[in-house]
Amino acid sequence: MASQPNLDQFRTSQFLTDSFQRGLAHWNRERLQPAFPKADWQKILERDLRMTRLEGGFLEELRVEIADAAATAPTDPDNFIAWFEELKQSGPGQDDPLFPWLAEQADAEQLKWFFEQEAAGEAGFDDLVALTQVKMPVQAKLELARNYWDEMGRGQREGMHGPMLDALVETMQVDPVIEKTVWESLALANAMTAMATSRRYAWHSVGALGVIELTAPGRSALVAQGLKRIGLSNRERRYFDLHAVLDVKHSADWNREALRPLVAEDPARATAIAEGALIRLNCGLRCFDRYRAILWG
Repeated sequence: MASQPNLDQFRTSQFLTDSFQRGLAHWNRERLQPAFPKADWQKILERDLRMTRLEGGFLEELRVEIADAAATAPTDPDNFIAWFEELKQSGPGQDDPLFPWLAEQADAEQLKWFFEQEAAGEAGFDDLVALTQVKMPVQAKLELARNYWDEMGRGQREGMHGPMLDALVETMQVDPVIEKTVWESLALANAMTAMATSRRYAWHSVGALGVIELTAPGRSALVAQGLKRIGLSNRERRYFDLHAVLDVKHSADWNREALRPLVAEDPARATAIAEGALIRLNCGLRCFDRYRAILWG
């Protein structure tokens, strides 16, 4: 069983603040946008170097939180997969009471606020997978490619997951912008982006993405239940209904075709993958705690 983190010791962190996470979120948004060459590219590069150092400090602090728990992960493939899959039951933030409440009690405004936070903190699973797969070993690379293809609707625009989320934003009439988003949600997206864009955290990103597939289906089903209760149609809540089902298969495939061969090839990867998974779960736990504090008063 993964030990629960002690988050109190990090409450005074320079990184876990509104100002830092919003600045990092704006930087991520700008640097990942397609662009043209600029005359002041050297000045931009200096800024990027400064932000990259700060981003590294942020991730290293997140690693400290979960280092002891990650160190307990086995390094042989079979036992590692068993440890990883157990995170669905015992990992940080699992079975959080927020989600049954969203399914059964939250009113339309409360569900809208929750969804706005989640949409603003969405880092784009398809892009994260694409960034992570660079130079990966072949078997893992193929699995990430299959996952990416599903995210892209297997080549059909109407099946793409990103536009489904955008459509739900329009349906619920929310405004998911950085300035209105709690820092915990931004920190989750920033951590996922940091792991996917830096090759020294590539194995961490594989673990973080894999644990999303592992743990998201149950929460997605409960959110979909809440959206149905307030009157959204099957088509309008399709994003959550789809992830409640499809991610179950994605998780099984990811664990078998990516995690297991990666650890079999190099057992040292097990600890990095475990760290990435626990970082992602800890960030989610912070979000759930903050959401409950606001929604439940």
